[in-house]
Amino acid sequence: MPTTKSATKRLRQSQEKRLRNRSVKRSIRSQYQKVVKAVQAGDADQAEQELQEAAKQLDRAGTRHIIHPNAAARTKSRLSAKIKKIKKK
Repeated sequence: MPTTKSATKRLRQSQEKRLRNRSVKRSIRSQYQKVVKAVQAGDADQAEQELQEAAKQLDRAGTRHIIHPNAAARTKSRLSAKIKKIKKK
């Protein structure tokens, strides 16, 4: 447990930040799964709509360093490649 008053405050702040970041990460994962399910169903239009929302969330999380910016870009790239693949069929 923290000893000083400032350490107590930092603990409280980091716990609040952790909860906020966890909820953002969870929503990103959920949106990712929506894109993947649309791709698996072969619905390119739905997948593109879901990708647009996922890209928005990923960019925002990357900008705020909730996830690494390169990880956000990599995830977007992988999702768009999946959509491009089903469009070819």
